Amino acid sequence: MDMPFGGLVGLLILIADIWAILNVIQARGELVQKLLWIVLIVVLPLLGVIIWYFAGPRASKL
Repeated sequence: MDMPFGGLVGLLILIADIWAILNVIQARGELVQKLLWIVLIVVLPLLGVIIWYFAGPRASKL
């Protein structure tokens, strides 16, 4: 069974993971919290990004 869009989907998930990890690193917070978010994103790539997007720290809007 050949999935022609599998590589594209994987690339998009990789980009989303890198984006989320960079945002976690730049966010204010404790190092332990940042490490836990990064581990979640790396271990569960798609689900981790989705959880981080909805439950992660929010930037204050001025």
